[in-house]
Amino acid sequence: MNLIDKYPVHIYNSLKREKQLFKPVTPGHIGLYVCGPTVYSDPHLGHARAYSTFDFVYRYFMYLGYKVRYVRNITDVGHLEDEVAGEGEDRIAKKANLEKIEPMEVVQKYTNSFHKYIEMLNTLKPSIEPQASGHIIEQIELIQKIIENGYAYENKGSVYFDLKKYAETNKYGELSGKIIDDLIEGSRELEGQSEKQNLIDFALWKKAKPEHLMKWDSPWGLGFPGWHLECTAMSSKYLGVPFDIHGGGMDLQFPHHESEIAQCCGAHNKHPVNYWMHNNMITIEGVKMARSKNNFITLEELFSGNHPKLEMAYSPMTVRFLILQTHYTTPIDFSNESLQAAERGYKRLMNSLNNLTKLEKEKTAEINEELNKEINDLLDSCFINMSDDFNTAKTLAALFDLSKHINSFNEKLSSTSSIDDQTFVKLKKLFPDFIVEILGLVNEEESNSDKITDVMNLLIDIRMDARKNKDWATSDKIRDELKNIGIELKDGKDGTTFTVN
Repeated sequence: MNLIDKYPVHIYNSLKREKQLFKPVTPGHIGLYVCGPTVYSDPHLGHARAYSTFDFVYRYFMYLGYKVRYVRNITDVGHLEDEVAGEGEDRIAKKANLEKIEPMEVVQKYTNSFHKYIEMLNTLKPSIEPQASGHIIEQIELIQKIIENGYAYENKGSVYFDLKKYAETNKYGELSGKIIDDLIEGSRELEGQSEKQNLIDFALWKKAKPEHLMKWDSPWGLGFPGWHLECTAMSSKYLGVPFDIHGGGMDLQFPHHESEIAQCCGAHNKHPVNYWMHNNMITIEGVKMARSKNNFITLEELFSGNHPKLEMAYSPMTVRFLILQTHYTTPIDFSNESLQAAERGYKRLMNSLNNLTKLEKEKTAEINEELNKEINDLLDSCFINMSDDFNTAKTLAALFDLSKHINSFNEKLSSTSSIDDQTFVKLKKLFPDFIVEILGLVNEEESNSDKITDVMNLLIDIRMDARKNKDWATSDKIRDELKNIGIELKDGKDGTTFTVN
């Protein structure tokens, strides 16, 4: 029996508000779409939580044997400051004006920053990473379908989704729990101040003012697409309608994801996706993260320790481990105490992983059936926990229980001969597979050691070239300066080696 059939996955579907057995649209294949960043500032802790969460999902499905197309977009136009009303300045255009550079310079700068810091968390790259500005044609075509179906209207060069008309024949608010009559009632005080037919209507296309930097031609004149429209256009293009899983932060349920559902139903008369997954939010020392509260922490600040809330720098794997310790639907509190505890836990797990690599199977006929069964059950529970809505917290707990046995074998408190050959082989494979391949944890000390070796080999080569050129001053300086910091070079007939004192 293959892993897909042996360990069926159950997902908490935010739309249905219940855990459901996962059944893909196409057997053996999965279409996964996750809302990507709006690239106008550096990535922060909220990004770390969201993209680590869906990295676990991506990794586990692939390990089970699914072929996964993971699409994570880049929003580089149309995300206005007031997300609910769809009004205000474009966030990227505003940043471009502040920094006196082109909008696409802002996009490139912060896309590079996003990739750099998110990948330091050892997240895998998505299969496709489409940009909103590269899919203007698809978005215009989608608007035209919605207009043809009677769910949108044009006014003074802008196009709006007619939510009141849509709600006559469709359910609105299924995902977020919002009630359309309440939304209408709450918007009445502003009537007559907008070009919308109803103030709850959201923009599919906005007419661009003359000074607006990012604009495209369309059947309705120069303008730019609405933020919600982008994800509908890109997800349907690359994954079809409906596709399997749509992910994102809980803060995106309304208005963003609710609008995606309305747009897709308005254009295709189909719900866009079968399973909605939402990761919960983070707090900093129990308080919601916000720039106004001086507790907004970017990943660069977290990894460098350069923030008044931080007592020290925290490594990417410490952050990833902290995220793993909590189920994705539960809030996480980032504090110095929780991060330092996560660092200790991460190091204990890496130590057990190192101990396992040194273990060899001892030959004897004495098998402890109880221990043998316990190790097999723990390995099995790792799959069961991950298949139960990606419960990384329980999976980590099982791995720590296994690590106790690994450490006991390593310290000779118990013998590897007490488990059978099949269990030993299974332990040697699955324990590192879950830590590295599925949970995405890597040994940072080994990675740093490899980098030091690469740097030293480079210095040795430079010194060798200096000696060949009889540049004794440079050769001696490299040797002496390294000695001053505790690294000794030794020249021999087979070349130069180094030792760290």
